[in-house]
Amino acid sequence: MTSKVAEEALGYEQARDELIEVVRRLEAGGTTLEESLALWERGEELAKVCRRWLDGARARLDAALAEEEEAGTDGAAE
Repeated sequence: MTSKVAEEALGYEQARDELIEVVRRLEAGGTTLEESLALWERGEELAKVCRRWLDGARARLDAALAEEEEAGTDGAAE
């Protein structure tokens, strides 16, 4: 299993690409139960990394939009 530091160091694209590969391998079959479980666990970790990146991006966009809206409101009041 990977450490939290290693997970956090993964960029979104890296985590997404590895997750795609994990899903491909699981769908292809031919792995033992142990291998399948390990792949599934890794997929869950990668999905969490992707979700954190996407949540962070959403928060940044929301903040930028709120800032823009606030600036627009301030400008209209003058």
